[in-house]
Amino acid sequence: MTLTRSPAYRLGAMALAAAAMLAVSSVRAEDAYPSKPITIIVGYTTGGANDLLARVVAEKMSTLLKQPVIVENKPGAGSIIGANFVAKAKPDGYTLLMGASGPISFNPSLYKKLPYDPQKDLTPVSLVGTFPLILLTQKSNPDTGSLPNLIAYAKGHPANSNYSASSASFQLISELFKRQTQTKFEYIPYKGSYESVMAVSTGDATMTLVDSGPAMQGVAGGRVRALAVTSPQRTSFLADTPTLKELGIDMNVELWSGLFVPAGTPPAVVGKLEQTVKTIMDDADVRKRVESMSITPASSTSKDFAARIAEEIPFWQKIAQAAGIQPN
Repeated sequence: MTLTRSPAYRLGAMALAAAAMLAVSSVRAEDAYPSKPITIIVGYTTGGANDLLARVVAEKMSTLLKQPVIVENKPGAGSIIGANFVAKAKPDGYTLLMGASGPISFNPSLYKKLPYDPQKDLTPVSLVGTFPLILLTQKSNPDTGSLPNLIAYAKGHPANSNYSASSASFQLISELFKRQTQTKFEYIPYKGSYESVMAVSTGDATMTLVDSGPAMQGVAGGRVRALAVTSPQRTSFLADTPTLKELGIDMNVELWSGLFVPAGTPPAVVGKLEQTVKTIMDDADVRKRVESMSITPASSTSKDFAARIAEEIPFWQKIAQAAGIQPN
């Protein structure tokens, strides 16, 4: 007796065979990866937080994966150049991006058309570090010596109240602060975070919300005062400084750095990188080095990282629209 297989049966068998082959190839991709040097792209100049983080990660990753891991800087256009380079790279796990909140979560609010789509062209691998912004005022100014005093001064002297910010993302966060405190600080742009801190120290700016590295240098210099941090919990490097939430301001902002690969990178490779980053960030020596940069070491699953970005992008778009900030 001869059995005749129906077309549907044959199609089903072919689909099962294809799925099996895909599973096998995925395992093989993970087993074989990496077989050559890996490059981590940093969209900023050398010496900054993202660059230093990338070099700490690269050193440990090279040991764990037994391949050279090279850090290459491609600065420019607020990290757009670096992010776009990785978005267009071959999706094989050999070109990574040490990305930051700015080019991923904030840029969609600030640019009408980016050369890359943060959610479609890049796959998140894992967080690497998080940090708050720190609210600074001039230490010698008694009118801004506490958060209630700062808010009262701004409401009583709106024409004389301003804030310094060195990037559009910091501007957005400052606009959120204005919204939550019902104040009208005027925005004054500065070239960099250190210049923003200096403006506060000299009294040229009433306040600034700035990243932790430059803020800590300003506090150590004795001319600025840290009133609050924007993170959900206090930080180890400013343990006596309260969060905005503790002071009654409904505001919780934590910036981050993390690793990305081009979209289309095999899931097994993403998974291997994800686990490698977790191992690296759990290392006591790495944690100590990262904390010395005033950054909180972190790791995450690729899925959780993607979910975080999916929440942040529309949130900041709403803040930009409410503040009347027009995309460039």
